Amino acid sequence: MLRRLIIAFFLTIFWTIRAVAQNADDIVFVQIEAQPDLALASSRAQAYSQRLADVNGFAIGREWHAIALGPYTRADANQVLRVYRAEGIIPRDSFIAFPRNYGQQFFPAGDDVLGRGVLRAPVPNPQPEPQVQVPQPSDETPNQARRSERNLTAEGRKELQTALKWAGFYQGAIDGAYGRGTRNAMGGWQTANGFEATGILTTLQRAALIAQYNAVLEGLDLDIVNDTRTGISIKVPLGVVGFDRYEAPFAHFEDGDGPTRVLLLSQRGTRDTLYGLYDVLQTLEVMPLEGPRERGRNTFSITGQGEKIVSEARASLEGDEIKGYILVWPAGDEERRTRLLQEMDKSFTRIQGVLEDDNAQLSQSLDLVAGLQIRRPRLSRSGFFVDPQGTVVTTSEAVQSCTRITLDDETEASIALDDPSRGVAVLSPNAPLSPLTVGRFSPVPPRLQSDVLIAGYSYEGVLNAPTVTAGTLDDLRGLRGEAGLARLGLSALPGDAGGPVLDNQGGVLGMLLPRGNGARQLPEDVNFAADSASITDVLTEAGKTVSEANGNGTLDPVELAQAATGMTVLVSCWD
Repeated sequence: MLRRLIIAFFLTIFWTIRAVAQNADDIVFVQIEAQPDLALASSRAQAYSQRLADVNGFAIGREWHAIALGPYTRADANQVLRVYRAEGIIPRDSFIAFPRNYGQQFFPAGDDVLGRGVLRAPVPNPQPEPQVQVPQPSDETPNQARRSERNLTAEGRKELQTALKWAGFYQGAIDGAYGRGTRNAMGGWQTANGFEATGILTTLQRAALIAQYNAVLEGLDLDIVNDTRTGISIKVPLGVVGFDRYEAPFAHFEDGDGPTRVLLLSQRGTRDTLYGLYDVLQTLEVMPLEGPRERGRNTFSITGQGEKIVSEARASLEGDEIKGYILVWPAGDEERRTRLLQEMDKSFTRIQGVLEDDNAQLSQSLDLVAGLQIRRPRLSRSGFFVDPQGTVVTTSEAVQSCTRITLDDETEASIALDDPSRGVAVLSPNAPLSPLTVGRFSPVPPRLQSDVLIAGYSYEGVLNAPTVTAGTLDDLRGLRGEAGLARLGLSALPGDAGGPVLDNQGGVLGMLLPRGNGARQLPEDVNFAADSASITDVLTEAGKTVSEANGNGTLDPVELAQAATGMTVLVSCWD
């Protein structure tokens, strides 16, 4: 009780401040019960309100009605859930729920918590909390219970062990063998639920345990979908998602108002197709970057854990058919998501059929992710390799406030040094790289009006290779006489920034800088580069070795273009 008072006091003091500018996904409820009958749900909500504050009742579809505490911030909801569960005030299968899952409010009558969109602190009610006792069934004696237990199938015996483990009473293997560990777990569950601790569950007790285990799935309307077009039979939560469309290789089941979705995956292919799919799925926005992933000989699984969603992908190859599914679920609802995933895994069955698309080429990644948006970086610029270890020089603009930096969309990199005053950043790859060409700095001072070449990812990675642009070296300083700059006479695009500027012998003269965004717009063919002295100073500060060009004479245009593109790399900044 003391912990309840502490929680209530903390929330009361800080609630008004924390209610300001809350993100919609940060306002949640703690769902404690669901009933298929409105009258029963209203009665249960009234009973809970006698000992708990902020009790609400909402319709949740298909004639089900939820009883929930809140609304709270996510952090406070987790604390309330943890403490109230530990004290036995709310059921163990209570979970975090989102406002978008709820419809019309029926308790308290006339209230509209969702419409107001405000947070309220829970007010403690220090009345004695009644102990809920489940009536002792009298249908079976222990001997009768043991005889009825013998009639259980192997799967039924394992299901009871799984439910006991979920309830926190069993820690052993799910093997269907009822030894001392299983019997002690049964006795512990019986004691916790008001039964005599015999260590042998009666028929009604087994039903009560399984009902507790499945209570977290109430309202999801989990039902088997036999999809003959994809050739997949699986349980789908039809209470929260509905069939939307086929877009090969996926059948889309979506929630129109939220992020929840189920995707059935079905296509013909080989092991190479399976491996390609494994790579492509990790580029999707619905598959967050964090989380374990595993690829076997003919299977793969991916878990993506983000701030707002958690996604699971499963797929396997049998013959020439790849089949699987993706579940995308709101973050914070972990217990229900885990239980749902278990049911989907257990029910997944291959049936005859595979989703065909006469216009699809399975080797093309765009067809593999039909209907799903590919994750895009916030910004992509160019860079170039300066040593055999894969050190990259790029523009400071490319590395500002990035959660992750990648080279050519594959290798993650870390900032070795960033010098915004010069506009130069140095990156170190997080995995070994072997550049085709390394930029070497020209030891000879450049000549004004000499020809230069820049290489860069002008279209920020839309093309799979850098482009080259020819121009001239117009000045060795800025417009106001600034040192460390070179003025170039050429046209460039934003994606070119960070790319190398080369002389006609292939030596690096500098690095292209981004165009300014000031009120005064320069002509399109006027651009600036950080000169080689500025770049080498930054590299030296970063502890990197600088290499000089050999100066073996003028290169022909083809050789010069090959040298420029070989050292150039795409640098991407990700949120």
